[in-house]
Amino acid sequence: MRDVRKIIDTLNRWAYEYYVLDNPSVPDSEYDKLYDELVEIEARTGVVEEDSPTRRVGGEPLKSFERHEHIARLYSLDKCVTYDRLSAFVTRVKKVDEDADFTVEYKYDGLTMCLTYEDGRFVRATTRGNGVVGEDVTAQCLTIKSVPLAVPFKGLMEVQGEAVIPLSALKRYNDGAAEKLKNARNAAAGAIRNLDPAVTASRGVEILFYNVNYIEDKSFSTQVEMFEFLRQNRFKVFPYLRVCRSEDEIIEALQEIEVERKKIDVLTDGAVIKLNNVPAREGLGYTDKFPRWAVAFKFEAEEAQTTVKDVIWQVGRTGKLTPLAIVEPVELGGATVRRATLNNFGDIARKDIRIGSLVAIRRSNEVIPEILGCIEHTGRSVDIKKPAVCPYCGSAVAEEGANLFCPNRLCPPRIVAKFEHFAQKDAMDIEGFSEATAMQLNKVLGFTRCSQLYTLTAEDAAVLEGFKDKKIGNLLSAIAGSRSVPLERFIFALGIDGVGKVAARDLANAFKSIGNLSAATEEELVRLENIGEITARAICRWFADDENKKELAALLEYITPQFTEREVGSGIFAGQTVVLTGTLTSYTRSRAQKIIEEEGGECGSSVTKKTTLVIAGEAAGSKLEKAVKLGINVIDEAAFVNMLEGRKE
Repeated sequence: MRDVRKIIDTLNRWAYEYYVLDNPSVPDSEYDKLYDELVEIEARTGVVEEDSPTRRVGGEPLKSFERHEHIARLYSLDKCVTYDRLSAFVTRVKKVDEDADFTVEYKYDGLTMCLTYEDGRFVRATTRGNGVVGEDVTAQCLTIKSVPLAVPFKGLMEVQGEAVIPLSALKRYNDGAAEKLKNARNAAAGAIRNLDPAVTASRGVEILFYNVNYIEDKSFSTQVEMFEFLRQNRFKVFPYLRVCRSEDEIIEALQEIEVERKKIDVLTDGAVIKLNNVPAREGLGYTDKFPRWAVAFKFEAEEAQTTVKDVIWQVGRTGKLTPLAIVEPVELGGATVRRATLNNFGDIARKDIRIGSLVAIRRSNEVIPEILGCIEHTGRSVDIKKPAVCPYCGSAVAEEGANLFCPNRLCPPRIVAKFEHFAQKDAMDIEGFSEATAMQLNKVLGFTRCSQLYTLTAEDAAVLEGFKDKKIGNLLSAIAGSRSVPLERFIFALGIDGVGKVAARDLANAFKSIGNLSAATEEELVRLENIGEITARAICRWFADDENKKELAALLEYITPQFTEREVGSGIFAGQTVVLTGTLTSYTRSRAQKIIEEEGGECGSSVTKKTTLVIAGEAAGSKLEKAVKLGINVIDEAAFVNMLEGRKE
């Protein structure tokens, strides 16, 4: 009998040449002949080695995924979309390592994977999960023929890569599939996170490796060395890794990737920049989510062309009608787009949008796309008519400035939106409350006021579709738990037009009780930093309204708004009144405001003479112009990030 070990090693070498190097040394027929011989030997002896290529055949479907804890945490990457933000990253790294050089590589758009090897053998594959614990997808990974089952390195290690489906493989699959896959990213994630390994095997998944997450008794001096280690251990790596000494060289690499990524067989959405010096990374450390020594540069949002099929009008809690375009489905940014936003009827007229016309749409991250403008009209193009009545209740609409409003307080979508706003986390924080719940409360039980939530009984909830004992108990418990709430969240929950979270906080700090606020005059309100004349008028109008008075009294029978004096903080923004404007890429707006407050500052929503600092993100508008006119100190996002980094040094 031939040496089984020699057969396995030969087959694995041939597979590596074919699937990883794309340079086969033998014809398929010779591989198949030796493979069949191995299958016959294993069937006769009942012995299958751990790295035998026969293990790659998909087994029986799994009942569920097991959870597995990674040896070392897998971090996600912070992102930037501007060269200014990139410059801030480079500057921060150079402070720690002034001789730093950087590596630039493609950022793949798929599913992050972590593979474990021990004693030179493949042991396990998991998804990234939350970075600490992932799902065990070993059975699925075994079907991927480019993944090595044996490697030269004999210690314990975890390697990180991205599961992708090459665009050519996706096309081949779709050409013969009854149900076609929409895009490579979702197809790869669906193939790996499918309980049937046969599905994984059918889709042509590859894993492109780029990081050694953990390794026993070995260290790397550079990212380049790590890259070569992966290559030498037969892991499939994408053949692009550029070393850059300066910011200008990094930008050159990014520009090169942005052009070339449209020509390669893998879906990408950006590039990854890392500090090349691995030991120096320890000096930079990590945030809760990201390593400070790496960043993902995301290319500009994608644009596409499509045809407007229809425009529908949505009604919010204030009664404002907002147009939403229904468009011919189009692939954009890894998703199928069917809807796009339009701000108001004036926006429609300004952009010359018509039903049946070809338009340009833009999608950024996960935000619903917006229509940029009309490309051309067709013979089927028809004007979009301004609605005279509410499409939901038939009430005559009122026109205020650029917007249209439904005046009917009992209009169903207004009520549903009001309930959703009231129950959200930043307001009353009624966990588990959803739009579907709000719709049923209105339609089935006839609830029209938020105060009625506190009269809900188990018997009432039992008639709602999908509500069983456990769900009923959870909802009633969440409602009961919201009876004691900070005053600022209660004010926000009331849904007063123009009163957001920042304004609600300022109102709570200034008046200290809902009674005092309800008696405030417009003159008193406009003296506050974040309250302008329009908002002051809206607040006074809300508290003067008879229906609102009744509702407020009813709410206060069940709810106890609590005010706690805020301590004057110390920190890098102590004593400053800060206004954020434009789009931030490093933090969400709410997170940035929280950081400023934690560092002793006050956040304002508008620029006034009391404002001491303006932080201007992308596309900053009138607030920035006003700050410049008033001579107020203005910094960009990069400077803001540097200030935050500096406080930790």
